[in-house]
Amino acid sequence: MRKKLIIVSLFLKLGILFCGQLPAQEAQKQKGEVLRVSPNQAVDMAIKNNLSLESARISSSTKKRASDLSWNQFIPNVTVAGNLLRDNKESTISGMIPVDMSSMGSLPPGSIYGVVPYSVEAPQWHAAGSIQASLTLSAAMFSNMKRLRLDYQTGMISFAKAKAQLERDVRKAYNNMLLLQENISLLKENFDAAGRRVTMAQANYRAGLVPELTFLQAQVARENMKPLIDQAENGLRLSRAQFAMFLGLPYDSPFELEPVKSETDFISFNVQDLISKAASGKPDIQELRYSILLLRSARKTQLNSLLPALTLSWNMMPTFFGDPMKDNLGDMDKWKEQGGRFTISLGLRLNSLLPFSADFQGVKNMDDQIVGANIGLAQMIRGTEIEIYNTVLALEKTRISAEAQTQTIRLAERSYRLSEQAYRAGLQDLLQVRNAELDLKQARVSMLEQQFNYLNGLLDLEYAIGVPFGTLSSKEIK
Repeated sequence: MRKKLIIVSLFLKLGILFCGQLPAQEAQKQKGEVLRVSPNQAVDMAIKNNLSLESARISSSTKKRASDLSWNQFIPNVTVAGNLLRDNKESTISGMIPVDMSSMGSLPPGSIYGVVPYSVEAPQWHAAGSIQASLTLSAAMFSNMKRLRLDYQTGMISFAKAKAQLERDVRKAYNNMLLLQENISLLKENFDAAGRRVTMAQANYRAGLVPELTFLQAQVARENMKPLIDQAENGLRLSRAQFAMFLGLPYDSPFELEPVKSETDFISFNVQDLISKAASGKPDIQELRYSILLLRSARKTQLNSLLPALTLSWNMMPTFFGDPMKDNLGDMDKWKEQGGRFTISLGLRLNSLLPFSADFQGVKNMDDQIVGANIGLAQMIRGTEIEIYNTVLALEKTRISAEAQTQTIRLAERSYRLSEQAYRAGLQDLLQVRNAELDLKQARVSMLEQQFNYLNGLLDLEYAIGVPFGTLSSKEIK
């Protein structure tokens, strides 16, 4: 029953890890090639091919571009437009035109001028253009540049957090799969041992040494193991397919897992030091701290938007004096400037200064968000303290169990040696020797389980204090 619970637990862990993962991007070059994967190689492949992490990478790249180009808000807005107009009614242009009057007498040409009235029909079609440029300067623009830089830094923290979570989960899944393989191997050996017991019970029953009930009980015990073995093997095949896709391989890609170090060095921890490191190094806490800084920067930007803004604008409206349908629009002599100006204005939205205005309430809402985020940070820090304390206690419990299991292995080894000696002396049969050997393997698998539990606990602890994975196991933490 205990082995069954272990296997079911492993299935649940692996199912949660791989749930929602999308198909791979790369395939093995040869269909039948068996890929041998180490834990570090598995992490590298997952980081390269995981689509969720790629989404976080693209998001951080977008924020970096926004931060690098935050100065583009100082580029003036320039608008160029052309207009073609037609009057609804025909109109005339009238006025006075100068006339040389010297030709009427003996005076030199051009010495006397007069004026005469004129009237001409104006064209119904007109052409005009407009050019307008404006630039608004405010304190909020400078605050927004800082906010974009903080947003990029927050994105990088979020990306690092997602990457650390992915590496932690891949390494834990790797360990769980190795343990699952060992448990399946042990189940198969138990099934073989149950078959040998059935054979012996059958022989004893035929010889009249045991009742039929003993023979039937041995058969039932063997048959009851088949569904568990089938379930474990199907679960392992599914886990391998999901793990292959998770690493960027086709689901049916053959691969082998390299065994990890069989012996684990147990470490003594200072809980206060670990809590101190986690308060500043845990990715979740770092992400929330930067989120609070981002909220404060956004509040400052919102507050600065209530201050006066300086606007610089310039425009001109050239008009074509002629018929655009008949005359050459490229004749620059007929283009005249009808109007244009340069304006400097300083404006203040007075309604935004009212305590009940939407802008003012927006600042108040951000104050509430900052207070709530700080409360959440305090809760996360306290929760992290409990998390680290529980993890250290679990590691200590695993260490004690492993030490006790070491003694169990010694006893199982001694029992196996004594069984071999008794078999050579003719005092025991071969089945008893094999049962003793199976007990020894059961003890070793239980020891392996404790070791993997300890390694997985170290991975959780390393993530919690924000150090590279493998730091605690290599005793390099400072």
